[in-house]
Amino acid sequence: MDTSHTPELNALAESAGMGLSAVVAGLRTSREVTNKIRYRGEIRELPSREAMKTLLAHLQAALFPTHYGHTDLSDETIDYFVGSQLNAALCILKEQVRRSLYFSSDSEEDSLLRERADVITREFAHQLPGIRDVLVSDIQAAYHGDPAASSISEILLCYPGTTAIIYHRLAHALHQLGAPLLARLIADIAHSATGIDIHPAAQIGPSFFIDHGTGVVIGETTIIGRNVRLYQAVTLGAKRFPQEPDGSLVKGIPRHPIVEDDVVVYAGATLLGRITIGQGSVIGGNVWLTHSVPPASNISQAEMLSDCHQP
Repeated sequence: MDTSHTPELNALAESAGMGLSAVVAGLRTSREVTNKIRYRGEIRELPSREAMKTLLAHLQAALFPTHYGHTDLSDETIDYFVGSQLNAALCILKEQVRRSLYFSSDSEEDSLLRERADVITREFAHQLPGIRDVLVSDIQAAYHGDPAASSISEILLCYPGTTAIIYHRLAHALHQLGAPLLARLIADIAHSATGIDIHPAAQIGPSFFIDHGTGVVIGETTIIGRNVRLYQAVTLGAKRFPQEPDGSLVKGIPRHPIVEDDVVVYAGATLLGRITIGQGSVIGGNVWLTHSVPPASNISQAEMLSDCHQP
């Protein structure tokens, strides 16, 4: 343990009349003895939130170079620019994946973690063209689904739902490839930037549009089909949390909704549990729904209240 700075710290604290040496000692006792919560009891390098923000900026520029990179790119320079952005992104990604794997891998050998990080980074890179294809379908869905949208550029530059789904597509790929902690970090960066909270394990089909977006929550085991539209403050959440005999929560079980193709869910609706929203259904604003509905349903608050008052 390095205590080289302790005398200086104590002198500074005591001279300021704060008595911080006792606080520092108490925090050490909490950290090292009474409330030690480090994973496997060790100090490790953690993934860096700032590095991940830089990574996401590089990836956005590689996917949509004239919108998130430089506006003056030409046919002669654009591929070079994309290559440079991708190279910078993947260098960051490989190191961050290595750091994150310690928390999701049985191995503690750094050489094995590095090898696995190389594989994940390479596979992720090769998925980027396909990810961009799906993102274009999402952007087109936003353009066709919002009468206020004047151009594709407006959607890329101004729509928080677009930012959230770009980050989700990238996070979901990493989650599927075996880097769940890094995927969660990307999801939280998206949440902080947009107010939209999407678990990276959620499965979301193409042509997905979140309009306005603030307060949208999409849980871990949610499955969303193609051409689905959500408005602000929609929750696709869990109804209950089964427990193990020791009282801990059962993890990984399907507990969030399945939303089939061509569904619209309006602002403030809450859909809970492993229910199915049938294809082509419309769920009205502020509806609280805990049961499945067949295809082509039209569920409104008035209908829900009517159901509640039936004898």
